[in-house]
Amino acid sequence: MIEGLPIVLSGPSGSGKSTVIRTMLEKYGRFLPHFYFSVSATTRARREGEQEGVHYHFVDRDTFGQWRRDGELLEWAEFAGNLYGTPRRPVKQHLANGETVLLDLETHGALQIKTAMHQAILVFVVPEKLSYLEKRLRARATENEETIARRIQTAKHELQAIGEYHYVIFNNENEVDKAAFELAAIIAHDRCRLARGRHLKIQE
Repeated sequence: MIEGLPIVLSGPSGSGKSTVIRTMLEKYGRFLPHFYFSVSATTRARREGEQEGVHYHFVDRDTFGQWRRDGELLEWAEFAGNLYGTPRRPVKQHLANGETVLLDLETHGALQIKTAMHQAILVFVVPEKLSYLEKRLRARATENEETIARRIQTAKHELQAIGEYHYVIFNNENEVDKAAFELAAIIAHDRCRLARGRHLKIQE
C-alpha cells in the first residue's frame, strides 16, 4: 500500500477552490483514492448551524495552547483575535491509511505544512485576472465595498507567496471543469511518484 498524499490548496477569497474540489470529486472521484478533508481547530465561538468535527473542532484557548506546546498541531495562526490550527493526529492517521488528505489553508499555514511535511503538495488556485476575482466576490452579494477592497488587497499579498507552491491552477471564468481536471491530474501524477520520501509497501 502506498502512503497517502497531503494536498494543500490555497487561494484568495473568490478563487473558487471549493467549487473546483466539488467538481473534481463529481467527475473524477471514482478514479482517485479516498479523501479526507482536514478539519481545523479554532478558539472562536461556534456560529449557528456549525457542527463540531464537521466545520471545526471548537476548543478553548487553554486547550489550543496545550496542543501547540505538545506538538499536536501541524500549523497554526491567529486571525481577528482567534486561534486556528490543523490537528496532527487525524492527518497522520489518514495518510497512513493511504488516503489523500486535503487541507484548505491560507498561505501562512500552507508554508508551515510545507516545512513540517516535506511530501506535501502545495497547489495555488487563482484566476488569471484579479477582475475575475472581484466579479465573483460581487456576485456573492454578501459583502460591502470596503470588505471587497480588503479582500482584493489580501489577494495581492497572497500572490507574493505563489513561488513557494508546486502547482498553480488558473480557475478563470467558465473554466471550472478544466481546473477540476488539472487538480485531478496533479493528484494522480504525484500519487504515482516514488518520490518526496513517501513510503511504499507491496502487500503479500
